Amino acid sequence: MSKKNSSFSTYKRLLKYVIPNIRFFIISIFGFIIVAIAQPLFAELVKLIIDTIEHGNKADKTYLPAYIIGIVTFRSIGTFFGNYYLAKVSVNVVHRLRQEIFNHYTQLSIEYFDAQNSGHLISLITYNVAEVTRAVTESVKTFVREGLTAIGLISYLLWLNWKLTLVFFIIAPFIAILVSTVSKKLRSLSKNVQDSMGNMTHITSELVTGNRVVKCFGGAAYEVKRFKQSSLFNKQQSQKVALVSAIQNPIIQLLTAFALSGLLFLALTMMGNTSTGGFVAYLLAAFMIPRPIQKLTSANNDIQKGIAAASDIFNALDVVPELDQGTVQKANGQGVLQFENISFSYANSDKPALKNINISIKSGETVAIVGASGSGKTTLTNLIPRFYDYSEGRILLDGVEINQYTLSCLREQIALVTQNISLFNDTVFNNIAYGILGDIDEADVLKAADDAYATEFIENLTYGMQTEIGEQGIQLSGGQRQRLAIARALLKNAPLLILDEATSALDTQSERYIQKALAHVMAHRTTIVIAHRLSTIENADVILVMEAGEIVERGTHIELLAKNGAYSKLHALQFNENHSN
Repeated sequence: MSKKNSSFSTYKRLLKYVIPNIRFFIISIFGFIIVAIAQPLFAELVKLIIDTIEHGNKADKTYLPAYIIGIVTFRSIGTFFGNYYLAKVSVNVVHRLRQEIFNHYTQLSIEYFDAQNSGHLISLITYNVAEVTRAVTESVKTFVREGLTAIGLISYLLWLNWKLTLVFFIIAPFIAILVSTVSKKLRSLSKNVQDSMGNMTHITSELVTGNRVVKCFGGAAYEVKRFKQSSLFNKQQSQKVALVSAIQNPIIQLLTAFALSGLLFLALTMMGNTSTGGFVAYLLAAFMIPRPIQKLTSANNDIQKGIAAASDIFNALDVVPELDQGTVQKANGQGVLQFENISFSYANSDKPALKNINISIKSGETVAIVGASGSGKTTLTNLIPRFYDYSEGRILLDGVEINQYTLSCLREQIALVTQNISLFNDTVFNNIAYGILGDIDEADVLKAADDAYATEFIENLTYGMQTEIGEQGIQLSGGQRQRLAIARALLKNAPLLILDEATSALDTQSERYIQKALAHVMAHRTTIVIAHRLSTIENADVILVMEAGEIVERGTHIELLAKNGAYSKLHALQFNENHSN
């Protein structure tokens, strides 16, 4: 598809967002038609005034003031309806586009987010939508209002003297060629500006969320330099956009001036028999034409920026959501889990992350997974809720392959606590009773907090359960954040519990409390524990030892120590480290 066709199809797709507001849009167009009609009426008014003065018609003098008031009133009504109802269209389009993008984000896979620049994704909702909205509303307003105004003025000129007016059209092809050339350049430059905005948003986001690391490791100068380079690129591209736009208008005005000067010369020659009022009205209408043409040129610039912005938005909206073709909606699962010959590789990696994994986990069993960093422990657990889809083998939950479940049903049966806790800028209560847990009784939320040994520190907060904890729970300690995440998992009461280094941020005393709570909870559900501290999983029913994506050992704590293999070495290493400390 050519760029021209691509731009047209993009803009046509944009206009579809106006369709639900077509009633308001038609009212606004009607208003701008009134404005367009009023423009040549002002030229006709000047003609009437001059002819009235010249011929001394008293009757004309009587109704001219009313004529003036009538035109201004007529134009004011049109301006109100045009501007107000198009503003309604504009805010509705903004809301719908932003909502559609955000909703789509919630349906995209983890793999998509892994591959994207977060600042760019945020910029689509903030910066790009604003550019797009300007293209489908403000620019349309200008095209309709100024386009109809230009048509109205030209029609008026043709009515006064059609032969003379045809001369003006000689310049039209030159203006069209110039606008087309500039449009292509503006689209390209606008795309660069939007990309740089996304990059700046990303750098700023990293500074805000990672400010402690920046300060502690003296990264301020590096971040300032990085942002400056991004901002400088944005500045350079924005200046180029401004330069192209600035050059375009004067050239079009110059071409129009040549046409008008020729028109004036011919008018003086060809309109000898016309009244003074008609001559002045003709020239006035002719000299009013450059303004709408200039406005149309500026509107075209905004449309090119909007098309460039819309292209990125539609690229994101066209990303296929997570594959959810399952039909099974089984409730009250038992948590029986089987891995059969599972292999998996990440999208941009030639090396497999998992190789020929076979595990059978009974209902209510606790299985611990240990191994060095990068051995595949977390990758293995990420396959269960289908954050990633395996390439070989199959995973069965309660005898049904996980692909056969609907995503919502599958994930309802899994509670997850990770080392990297995700908390929200909300109250303690809402962070525990999050998402589908929002309708659970308050007593159950309090019990979950109590079972996670979080009640003690929650009661010491200013507003208890209703205390706002800040972005990512910044106002809490690492251990407190982790206990809230555990409380959330306990409240979900799912048949399968996944703990990925869930106690890593806890001090010894807190960990002892959590272990007691988990021991009580784990007795009633299947649990998979990824643990760095081997002392926390000694009572697991089965311990799996992983190396380079493979299970190299399996057995109980006692059995694995007796083998004197990989697990025994890990255990001895930690034992020596603990005693040396």
